[in-house]
Amino acid sequence: MGGFGKIFIILFQMRNFIGTYECKIDDKGRLKVPSSLIKQMEDFEDKTFVVKRSVFQSCLEVYPMNAWDKLMGKINKLNRFVKKNADFIRMFTAGVKTVELDTAGRLQISKDLTGFASLTKDIVITSAGELFEIWDKEAYEKVIATNEEDFANLAEDVMGAFDE
Repeated sequence: MGGFGKIFIILFQMRNFIGTYECKIDDKGRLKVPSSLIKQMEDFEDKTFVVKRSVFQSCLEVYPMNAWDKLMGKINKLNRFVKKNADFIRMFTAGVKTVELDTAGRLQISKDLTGFASLTKDIVITSAGELFEIWDKEAYEKVIATNEEDFANLAEDVMGAFDE
């Protein structure tokens, strides 16, 4: 592959979602995606996305298929004959669903995932790098409500070791 092709692949793999959006979900689990997020979703090669439960929070994570495949490539290297690995894989992939935007620009979120994230009418979609998260608005506001000192300490702990 020529130099330009390699650069294109590297740039393509570095795509990240940007933004935080307040929107609505209806009683049938249909989430109307904001048009600016739809435009970002169109930039990904595959129009299929994977929705899963978050590991650390009561929210949902939405991965473009190529990012999901990359993550599953790492997970599939785990030895499934080690009980904790098998347990982790089972729990990590519990409730995983594939979704696509419908013609009205909506994502259909299954009842089990809607229940896991306690999604009510008002929700927040927020970027998280190569994926985005779906939160109940009230839960999201509680999670991000922190004082400046706590956030500064967290930033130092997480990002302070980077030398780049």
